[in-house]
Formats: sequence, C-alpha cells, structure tokens
Amino acid sequence: MTEHYYTNQPSTEHDFSTFSSELRGKKFTFLTDSGVFSKHRVDYGSQVLIETFDPSILPSGTLLDVGCGYGPMGLSFASEVSQVEMIDVNERSVALAKENALKNHITNAHIHVSYLYDNLLEKEYAGIISNPPVRAGKKVVTEILTSSFSLLKKGGALTIVLQKKQGAPSAEKTMKDTFGNVEILKRDKGYYILQSIKME
Repeated sequence: MTEHYYTNQPSTEHDFSTFSSELRGKKFTFLTDSGVFSKHRVDYGSQVLIETFDPSILPSGTLLDVGCGYGPMGLSFASEVSQVEMIDVNERSVALAKENALKNHITNAHIHVSYLYDNLLEKEYAGIISNPPVRAGKKVVTEILTSSFSLLKKGGALTIVLQKKQGAPSAEKTMKDTFGNVEILKRDKGYYILQSIKME
C-alpha cells in the first residue's frame, strides 16, 4: 500500500533535503524529508495563501495551522501574530516543522501531533489556516471546515486554499453554510483562497 503525507508514522526511508524560500518578504530555510507533502519546494497553493492572507484582521490570540507539514505556512506568519499553534497527523512532518522553527529562529510556535482537532492546546483561536489534505478524502476536509467554527473567537477567520478541481466550490458552499459568509480572497492558477469570518 502506498503511503501518503497524511500517514501518522511514515515508514519510507529518510531522504533529507534543504531549500530556501522567500515568504512574506523574509527568507526561510526548510529541512524536508521523504513521506511529507511537497518535499522540494513550498507548494504553489500554500504560497498563494501565505501571500494573500492578512493576519492583521484577526482578533488577538493564537493562529492555528491545521496540517502544517514541515511548517511553511505557520512559520511564515509567526512574526505577525503573538502565537502560532501548528498541528499535523504526520509525526515526521511535525519533527521537521520543529526543526525548521529552530532553523529560522522562531520561538512562538507550538508544534505537535494531532489528528484534525483532537489534541489542541487552546479552546479558542484568533484564526485557523489550512491547506487541507485533499487526498485524505472529502470527509476529512469537511471536518476541518465545519468544526473550525466552534474553535474560533468572535471575529476570527478560517482561511483555506484549495484547487477548483479538488473541491474549492464545494468547500465554498460548506463554509457559507457553516459561517453564513465566505469570500474568495484570490483565484490564482486554479487555486482558491477562501475565507469565512465568525460573526457571533
């Protein structure tokens, strides 16, 4: 059976590599490995979310990165928010994200293993960001979207990136049904940046 990046404990042999990337005007160095999502570069969808999302719209509090991988999204926003919590089901990804926080001198990120929202450190978040693991199936993606509502503070935002061909229109409808609002912040090469605000 082929393993995917959402495997809890990848058994593929390690194959470490390092690359640098400029995100939000800052240079980052990332250590990656086999068995993780987008090993050789920050994937385009994550890049679009990173450059589009404005954390200054959020209330005070922690930003939660769901499915953080080796860390590019959560770490890129760490200097702009008071605290980042980064979660992933993939233990290898979490270990890499911790190492990348150290490499990039980021001290306000709490990074740990969690399947979806099962093992969170806080009860409420200022914002939730995600590049959902579409290969894990629609049920998992829908759970990320619908369960985020109760975890957000009033005025908090859920912001995600999905490709149109991988379910962005369906996710847009789910977010509208869950939050009562949804905005397409950007469309870029088939990727949609979708955002919903918790109004009450």
